[in-house]
Amino acid sequence: MNKSNVVINGKRFTRDQIISNSFDTTTAFERSTLVFCHDWLTGKKQFTLQTSGSTGTPKEINFSRDQMIASASMTQAALNLKEDDTALICLDTKYIAGQMMLVRSFVVGMNIIATEPSSNPFTSIEITQKIDFTALVPYQLQNIVSTNPELLNKVRVAIIGGAPIDSSLKNKLRGLECEIYATYGMTETLSHIGLMKLNGKNASDYFSVLPGVRIDNDDRGCLVIKTNFLDKSLITNDLVDIRDSNQFKWLGRWDNIINSGGVKVMPEKIERQLEEIFQANGITNRFFITGFPDSSLGQKVCLLIESPPFDEGAMHQLQSEMRAELSKYEVPKEIKFLDRFEQTESGKINRPKTINLFPV
Repeated sequence: MNKSNVVINGKRFTRDQIISNSFDTTTAFERSTLVFCHDWLTGKKQFTLQTSGSTGTPKEINFSRDQMIASASMTQAALNLKEDDTALICLDTKYIAGQMMLVRSFVVGMNIIATEPSSNPFTSIEITQKIDFTALVPYQLQNIVSTNPELLNKVRVAIIGGAPIDSSLKNKLRGLECEIYATYGMTETLSHIGLMKLNGKNASDYFSVLPGVRIDNDDRGCLVIKTNFLDKSLITNDLVDIRDSNQFKWLGRWDNIINSGGVKVMPEKIERQLEEIFQANGITNRFFITGFPDSSLGQKVCLLIESPPFDEGAMHQLQSEMRAELSKYEVPKEIKFLDRFEQTESGKINRPKTINLFPV
């Protein structure tokens, strides 16, 4: 468990250095990474993790060392991770995604190469360095695929989390040799409990749960998760289509549903259709769908775009295509623009805070 070699930003740290706190750091990332490594290697029993706040108020959750080992072992079994593999850690180690990459590395006995989170972490490591396992967010994956897609083929397995992957990015992954998986999970589940293959012959639109995970629906149609390492069942607000005991498709958030004139509208469904419209028109701005109060409908469907206002021609084209592709209940009644969306510390769109920037 503790055989991992640790290299951070090109600097090698020995196990003795980490345990004795005999190291100098020059960045916050180096510090947070080495502090977590120290806590793990000295046998810390309880860890406090913070949620991202992308769907609500950030909160702290306590997990035991044994729970974290159990989660890491499930990933090891699902992805066939082996001792002496090399893991590239390029996510912020202040948060669950980066911390669990460290835990998996120690549990499996993988060598650790950690580098400052950036849009393309491969620019910070030796071009000949073979990577067996890494975790990325969609923004990083998009940049790598757009600039150096061949570098991904030096990676055996990559997991992608933090936000949904749009259809245009998914299409760009088809010819890559690297096995790429989308993840489903959250801080409350100690990172992912489900994996969805995005490329290759086993590509799918459904998540497959990890060994030891059991799933069900509640009466709203939301996912209920049971695992051997969680103390009790976790009831989520994620609406899902359960194919069988091992597979499910994510549909959207129950708490995002818009009730417009008595019709329930799912924002995430509209967003998936808008991705294709935006792509066809060369629009790369971030956006999302939400409901705003309306005197006659109760709530009206609104499209928020991270951009200065479009010109009249672009607006006309966008509205025309939306009317052609969406049902009359799904077509946004209003389009609002904002120069910059509110974000969580981990870089996700903070929908509640962004919505609150608009007067009601």
